[in-house]
Amino acid sequence: MEQSGKQRLKLMFFGTPPFAARCLEALLGGPHPVAAVVTRPDKPAGRGMVERPSAVKTLALAHSLPVLAPASAKGPELCEAIERYRPDLGVVVAYGRILPADVLAAAPLGFINAHASLLPALRGAAPIERAILEGYRETGVTIMQMNERMDAGDIIAARTVPIDDEADRETLTSALAEVAAELLPETIEAIARGTARRTPQDDSQATYAPPIDKREAAIDWSEPAEKVARRVRAFRPRPGAYAFDNGRRLKILGARPTGGSGQPGAVLQTDKEGMLVACGRDAVLVSTVQPEGKRPMPAADYLRGRKGPPLMRLDGGR
Repeated sequence: MEQSGKQRLKLMFFGTPPFAARCLEALLGGPHPVAAVVTRPDKPAGRGMVERPSAVKTLALAHSLPVLAPASAKGPELCEAIERYRPDLGVVVAYGRILPADVLAAAPLGFINAHASLLPALRGAAPIERAILEGYRETGVTIMQMNERMDAGDIIAARTVPIDDEADRETLTSALAEVAAELLPETIEAIARGTARRTPQDDSQATYAPPIDKREAAIDWSEPAEKVARRVRAFRPRPGAYAFDNGRRLKILGARPTGGSGQPGAVLQTDKEGMLVACGRDAVLVSTVQPEGKRPMPAADYLRGRKGPPLMRLDGGR
């Protein structure tokens, strides 16, 4: 919906993880007030499985904002909340639930979403990890007008972020969060001024980023070295790509492709830089590992403290 003349928009923010909290932080104190925040319910975490609030809830409460954490996005609760707070625009960033049509229609200007890819590429729940796994050289942030289809709404704004050879899940998430925190307020301001333009996505160009299955973090040494290294980066620091050393799980947190050949999984060399492990094509130099029940450490330290016969191979996690 296009509007003429600048408006002061009342916002309702939907989000859960730190990525979303960075975007909420960028909106707080701005010209368009956040009337209320919706997030996922508190989640058990840590060894004691103590319920902990989301990053968005923690930030919202620190700024005395009303917080809702419905168990489901369906049902009357969200629509009743929207009716109570009467936002002009809904803003969604990594909320973690699909919003039904009645919710999307409840705000006069609808809902916008900040998605961590250059749509229509990588629609879905895990665009950051998938971008690294698939070897993308760039990704970005897209602000779109939401509709009932997953990440298929009209594009309002987009900004590109390069992916370098060292980028991992954590660093790329941080970079994208900063871009989203810049682009989102700019887009809301354009909507308020009536200058926002919406471009339909080309569905024929769409690719998808389904949720990550933890089993995907298992290393397959028969893959090319470049792909093994990307898997390590895509799952660093969590959940951590892993292999097995004599039956014990070993997270591989640092690995770069290099020359070398041998039976996949064979440890070709060990030295102060780590261990050289053969892959289906070439090899990777494993520099950082995390044994079960211990902290991350240089691979050289792991090798010095390791008991038993010399490490001759690492078994794949699959």
